Amino acid sequence: MQLSICLPETPLTVTPEQFLAIAVANPDLRLERTENGELIVNPPTGSESSRRNLSIAAQLWNWAENHSELGVAFESSCGFRLPNGSTRAPDASWVCRERWEALSPEEKEGFAPLCPNFVVELRSKTDSLPILQEKMREYIENGARLGWLIDPQNLQVEIYRSINKTVEILEKPDTLSGEDVLPDFVLSLTRIWP
Repeated sequence: MQLSICLPETPLTVTPEQFLAIAVANPDLRLERTENGELIVNPPTGSESSRRNLSIAAQLWNWAENHSELGVAFESSCGFRLPNGSTRAPDASWVCRERWEALSPEEKEGFAPLCPNFVVELRSKTDSLPILQEKMREYIENGARLGWLIDPQNLQVEIYRSINKTVEILEKPDTLSGEDVLPDFVLSLTRIWP
């Protein structure tokens, strides 16, 4: 079934219940909801962005499988209902075991009502850098301890931390460390840079 969506020029706002109903009725769409209720429809990524995102998610998944006692990893189609009321879907994320196990089975099946401990956003060619930076700040303000904004266009990574609100910018690093949030996790960026 093919679905066409026409949105008004002004932002379309939806309640959390309406957002859930739209998401359930349109499982192939990548949807998010801001804290103000604005519906965001994210287009599919291009092939290069998809390839890069798969590399990031696969590396995180491999680490998480070998450290399953610490927590669980998620890929880009997973939405989280943040404490501020927005529903966001990072490109890759991880939640510590204690927080994940505190959720009910129903909460685990839906949009988990928490912000991941760790998030990654990969900038695609059509993504606005200021919008992604705002999203990263939102993650930190809602409980993420570590976040990476990977920007292949500028060959940079912005590192966001909850303990130090100053954003660290790295120029084309070869690797990134999971620090104390993801012990022993090292993300290789050799397949990310053009």
